[in-house]
Amino acid sequence: MTDPKAQDSAIEEGEDQPAEAPPEQEPKRAVDLNLLFPGKEYDLNRLFPDEETRKLLYELRRNKRDIERFIRNLHVEEE
Repeated sequence: MTDPKAQDSAIEEGEDQPAEAPPEQEPKRAVDLNLLFPGKEYDLNRLFPDEETRKLLYELRRNKRDIERFIRNLHVEEE
């Protein structure tokens, strides 16, 4: 059996409490691949039903855009 005073002090010190979510974490939202990759004749959301795969494809698209922007800036600086 545990001492109630020890439990109270542990709670006051923040022990045994779940960690709070980081403030930069946005609420979960579904990634719509059909909007992300327009012009496809098939339903990408049905092709990739797993949310983790959708997030990976979203990050891939964002990284590709960032790399293309970086390369364009390199060409501008060379001129």
